[in-house]
Amino acid sequence: MLQRPLERKACGGYICFEDEAGFTRRPPKARTWGRRGRTPVVTVSGRRSGRLSVAGLIAMRPGSLTRLCHRLRTHQPGKDRRRSMGERDFIALIDGVHQLVKAPIVLVWDRLNTHVSHAIRELIAERAWLMVFLLPAYSPDLNPVEWVWAHVKRSLANLAVVALDRLEALVRNRLKRLQYRSATLDGFIAGTGLTLDYPASP
Repeated sequence: MLQRPLERKACGGYICFEDEAGFTRRPPKARTWGRRGRTPVVTVSGRRSGRLSVAGLIAMRPGSLTRLCHRLRTHQPGKDRRRSMGERDFIALIDGVHQLVKAPIVLVWDRLNTHVSHAIRELIAERAWLMVFLLPAYSPDLNPVEWVWAHVKRSLANLAVVALDRLEALVRNRLKRLQYRSATLDGFIAGTGLTLDYPASP
């Protein structure tokens, strides 16, 4: 049996960029106002405070609003606890996006070991509507989701968070705001310099 051409498999689908980031109680540093000669100091402790992992996905298609979807996972402190997302977390995010857009997905992501593992390859092979492409090594500038993280972290600069659940609520809030700003998401895509080229007519 002949395999369907890739163009037909992806016809009418969304191009999706995925990336992940980590957040802790130690806030990103940024410039701020203060009295002359007195540098503002915020005392925080990030030791043994756990970690928040976030996977984000920007979905785009010509003629449709650009979408932002995400998945969060809180990692409690502990010596032998996992501190990053696994294959099941990533595939749950992708499945959720597929149910939302109801269209094939062309997924573009980096070469994180979890993205290229045997387990994730098996999960991808089970989904006829999913195609995956890997970004070149060391090319975060080609992934618009990197701009999402920069935007969110800038909004959290110098903000001391007392509890991990409070940090999760803040990150969810920032991402939810971005979900309703398609023009901003389009700007993130434009910042990569990538464009969609349509195939020439025969």
